[in-house]
Amino acid sequence: MRTDSSPGSLPAREHLPAAAAGTPVLDVVIPVYNEEKDLGPCVLRLHEHLTRTFPYAFRITVADNASTDGTPHVAARLAADLAGVRSVRLEQKGRGRALGTVWSASDAPVLAYMDVDLSTDLNALLPLVAPLISGHSDLAIGSRLARSSRVVRGAKREFISRTYNLILRGSLQARFSDAQCGFKAIRRDVARVLLPLVEDTGWFFDTEMLVLAERAGCRIHEVPVDWVDDPDSTVHIVRTATDDLKGVWRVGRALATGSLPLDRLARPFGDDPRDRDLTGVPQGLARQLVGFCVVGALSTLFYLLLYSGFRHFAGSQLANALALLVSAVANTAANRRLTFGVRGRGGAVRHQAQGLVVFGIGLALTSGSLAALSAATADPDHSTELAVLIAANLAATVLRFLLFRAWVFPDAEPTAPAPAPGPQESRLPDPYRPWSDATVRLQSVRPADPDPRDAR
Repeated sequence: MRTDSSPGSLPAREHLPAAAAGTPVLDVVIPVYNEEKDLGPCVLRLHEHLTRTFPYAFRITVADNASTDGTPHVAARLAADLAGVRSVRLEQKGRGRALGTVWSASDAPVLAYMDVDLSTDLNALLPLVAPLISGHSDLAIGSRLARSSRVVRGAKREFISRTYNLILRGSLQARFSDAQCGFKAIRRDVARVLLPLVEDTGWFFDTEMLVLAERAGCRIHEVPVDWVDDPDSTVHIVRTATDDLKGVWRVGRALATGSLPLDRLARPFGDDPRDRDLTGVPQGLARQLVGFCVVGALSTLFYLLLYSGFRHFAGSQLANALALLVSAVANTAANRRLTFGVRGRGGAVRHQAQGLVVFGIGLALTSGSLAALSAATADPDHSTELAVLIAANLAATVLRFLLFRAWVFPDAEPTAPAPAPGPQESRLPDPYRPWSDATVRLQSVRPADPDPRDAR
């Protein structure tokens, strides 16, 4: 995993300022490899759609991934014939390499890409980029798995797509729904910070960028799309799936070991509404009490399930101790993150040790209750045991909250926001470095003609 990059801070989300006439707001990249047959109709259709419906100046960039057929000649001809179309030639293959190279060099504030087959209905393009232009979101993706999406494709590809996204959710805790839909956009200022961290140069590029963006706190907007499968797709499913799984393992390992500097990708203080000191918003005790009650209710259910399971092969005292120990560790971890908002690994061992002390107090209360029940009744029913344990756990829960709040997770002293970085610290990384191995040659670039709508 690349660790030598020093990313700058993520920019504040702001509406894009009005640009001069003819300056492209959107740069749509079409990565191609040996697509001489489909490239012409694709670009003509996209160009006509943008000219007719898109309210801003745009550019279409054909990124040729070292094609060996007539694709470069078709791209050059399109660039010569159509205003706002250019072609870029890369001497090495890799869709991720093509996107990283062109996006890093582009001057458009919004960068997008789509597959050459145009499987996605183009009416979703404006909804895709509008949240980026307004400053509402940092990235936007088309989703074929959204409830309102309309998708036509075979059962095999449907199964592979859903399985892959389930793997991402289970292994990398991804919350976006569709990683591999070839219909995405990103703001250029965000791309300049994220791209140096993305290592993959192939098909996993999309997933890696989205995972890093999500972990860095970027807002990802999802657009339901109408999508029709391309039966002539040249994607090698088995090889692509294997490479993707390798990428999932690599990124997951980097995130687990902390080798990615995502903690330094903080936004300017005040950009996040959670930075603001708002009146009338429940905080402190009220918020913590609500979170603690939710975690406590779930922990109690977990404890009772464990106790019932352990009771089949152990006595009541041993079953109670084992169930309380396992649930106490889970309870401390959940309250640490969800109730008291402690993140990171710092102090985790100490918190668990203190949590075990609290566990000892709870064990004394519940064990004492069981001992009292045994003294009162020689052979109590299982339901009676559970009722006594519930009452004892309620008392232990109140005491646990007080100890957590006052001793384990005491309120931290308020700290002033970090000072703004100096000129040297705020310098953005060189956006070309991660893609320096790609040789870029502009085949032809024709500047867009003035839009007659600007004259009005």
